[in-house]
Amino acid sequence: MNLDNLSKVLKNEPDYRARQIKKAIFVNLIDSWSQATVLPLALREKLKKECPLYISAEIFYSKDEKTAKALIALSDGLKIESVLMRHKDGRNTACVSSQAGCPLGCLFCATGKSGFKRNLNSSEIAEQVLFFARYLKKQNEKITNIVFLGMGEPFLNYNSVISAIKTLNNREGFNLGARHFSISTVGIVEGIEKLAEEKMEINLAISLHAPNDELRSKIIPVNKKYPITKIILAVDEYIKRTGRRVMFEYIMIKNLNDSDKQALELAKLAKRPLCFLNLISYNATGIFEPSSPKRIGDFKNILEKKGVSVTQRYKFGQEISAACGQLAGRQNCKTHE
Repeated sequence: MNLDNLSKVLKNEPDYRARQIKKAIFVNLIDSWSQATVLPLALREKLKKECPLYISAEIFYSKDEKTAKALIALSDGLKIESVLMRHKDGRNTACVSSQAGCPLGCLFCATGKSGFKRNLNSSEIAEQVLFFARYLKKQNEKITNIVFLGMGEPFLNYNSVISAIKTLNNREGFNLGARHFSISTVGIVEGIEKLAEEKMEINLAISLHAPNDELRSKIIPVNKKYPITKIILAVDEYIKRTGRRVMFEYIMIKNLNDSDKQALELAKLAKRPLCFLNLISYNATGIFEPSSPKRIGDFKNILEKKGVSVTQRYKFGQEISAACGQLAGRQNCKTHE
């Protein structure tokens, strides 16, 4: 799919053509220009040639069919992964990537092991959402939430991420409310500061994963540049400016960050106004193992007794490597339309 040439194609067209095309792509969710019968045949043929709508992808399903992972091939041959999570309460969450690969090299993450290729443009980010929107349309369902928790660090590609959100938020198009978007960052302070200035109520999540700098720097190397104290200061200022809640994400890794002592350390960080903690059961990608359900339960109890607002995220798509830290984009790709 390539929408980058749209403005060029529409240069000599009346203004209403752009509105018709936006509706066709983001509301009607067409996957072929031949379906846009409101447009003249000659324009459809030109769009078909210069702005293709097909998305080259292979899709994998979990056994319970609650999770689907798409391996999408970009126009230059690079591959990225996106995930659709279907919740019992009817929500459908698209987990999208912002980069091909990732430059941060977090030890628990499969994406970082594949290295960094490049940033995605806003069209490539939106493409991931449209793929699953088309998929759900066939079942009379819609995407209800979008999270930037796929491959890459969103705040290292800030402009493209915000541009994609604005496109998908547009009332004349996909029309998903700003509160239904969440950006998860490892703690890029400049990105947190920029988001605080946006006139959109986008949700912010901080991938913390350790209660102190010594451990966090070992598993998240960029912590040396953005230590916990700097992140917390940025979060406090973000809350002051926006009045919005912030989520701290914490992957539970056996014998690494799941001790009682670490729970008490974490409580001191997470117990602050408008903050809450989300414990995530780790999905093994090699050198680490997940904490046991009992350990997670005990860890959670310690936090709650200290007055921390805490939730627990349950596993999605573990058997298809669709869970947190497992997106790597390494398989071969087939076409799915």
